[in-house]
Amino acid sequence: MCAVMHFEMPYKDADRAARFYAAAFGWTHQNLGPEMGDYLLVTTALPGERANMPPQAAPGAINGGLFPFKADWPMQHPSVVIDVDDIEVAMARVTAAGGEILGEPMDIPGIGRYVSFVDTEGNRNSMMAPTA
Repeated sequence: MCAVMHFEMPYKDADRAARFYAAAFGWTHQNLGPEMGDYLLVTTALPGERANMPPQAAPGAINGGLFPFKADWPMQHPSVVIDVDDIEVAMARVTAAGGEILGEPMDIPGIGRYVSFVDTEGNRNSMMAPTA
C-alpha cells in the first residue's frame, strides 16, 4: 500500500498564503527560493517518532508545500503526493488503472523523483519515489 506523504496547493501571493496558514492554523513555512521554483515547504505537525521514517511529523500526520500558480500549468488545485518505491513502475500502474501521467518524472535533488497524474475521476495528484 502506498501512503500519502505530502500535500500541495498553489499560491498566487506567497507572502499572503504563508501569513494566512500561519494565522489560521499555526503552520510554519520555508521558502526554498528560485532554484527550487519558489516552493514553500510547509510544516503542519511537530517532529515525532515514526519507525523507519524521517522525524518530520507526528505519527499519521503529513506536511506539505505551496507552489506558485502559473496560468499555463494544467490543473493547479490542492492535491496529495503519494509515496511509491519505483516511479516508473507506479506510472505504469496508474496508466493501467485508467489514469493519465502528466509529463515526465523530475528529479528533486536530495528528495526524490516526482511526477503528477490525473486519476479516473479527473483529480490531479502526484507521486514521488524518495531518494534512498
